[in-house]
Amino acid sequence: MIKVRFPAMLVRLIIISFSLLLLSGCWQGAESGSNEAQASAAVYIQNKGSDTIVNLALAWAERYQQENPEVRISVTGGGSGTGIASLLNGTVDIANASRAIKSEEVKEANKLGIEPVEYVIARDAIAVIVNPNNPVQELTLEQVARIFRGQYNNWAELGGEDRPIVRVSRETNSGTHVYFLEEVIRLGNDDSDEIFSADTLLLPSSEGIISEVGDNPNAIGYDGLGYVTSHVKTVAIAKESGDAYVFPSAETVNSGTYAISRDLYMYTDKELEPGVQIYLDWILSPEAQVIVTELGFVPIKIE
Repeated sequence: MIKVRFPAMLVRLIIISFSLLLLSGCWQGAESGSNEAQASAAVYIQNKGSDTIVNLALAWAERYQQENPEVRISVTGGGSGTGIASLLNGTVDIANASRAIKSEEVKEANKLGIEPVEYVIARDAIAVIVNPNNPVQELTLEQVARIFRGQYNNWAELGGEDRPIVRVSRETNSGTHVYFLEEVIRLGNDDSDEIFSADTLLLPSSEGIISEVGDNPNAIGYDGLGYVTSHVKTVAIAKESGDAYVFPSAETVNSGTYAISRDLYMYTDKELEPGVQIYLDWILSPEAQVIVTELGFVPIKIE
């Protein structure tokens, strides 16, 4: 019998090549199976908008994902206007808004084949805040309006010290800014054209409002109740001169005695993926509404 001897180097090359082919086939099969399982099992929800709601939306997403590990929820802020614009351009499933959607936004959505659906997901009080060293404790709604219009410019005009008033507001893309403009500065009058004083300092976040007012003894601002900290002082508000001065709280919002309160919203297209609808139904459940209370907002359902 004739024995054929192959060079050792050639034998090693053949073995290595065959092993690589086997590994490649196994890897591709495993990767394909993994991708297919991921595509069939996972639910991805894009959620964007109001900075007032963003912490609440993050807390909801974290809890829901703990209970439903097959679901992934992305939450970002940017303002109510940004969230609604993202819904219209099809880049999010849920838009968060601290104001109601505008009629012109609905018309634009309809042109794009989108039918916005509104969900009231919590309620909020807008607290008027000053520096803790400011002696002013109470203001009427009319006085707050006049301050931000620029008709009061010194705290001495309102029973405070002889100091200039520094006005602090959210930026114009904020739903809180829009709400404050319409319901406080314009006092709910649709025919009014009053605006913020031109020297109002516009800030991009709720946290920025708290920081500025807490650090500036002359400042006055406003913020969602869930963002108010001991770094600032909340002012009691009377609806009209002669009325009782009321502090913002869940109780005074529900009773209607606090003058500056609002609904908070999520908006979606009418055509929803089943996983998104299930998530929205959970948000409106007693379990999720407990988180609303924990973060300082007002639940829409009280168990």
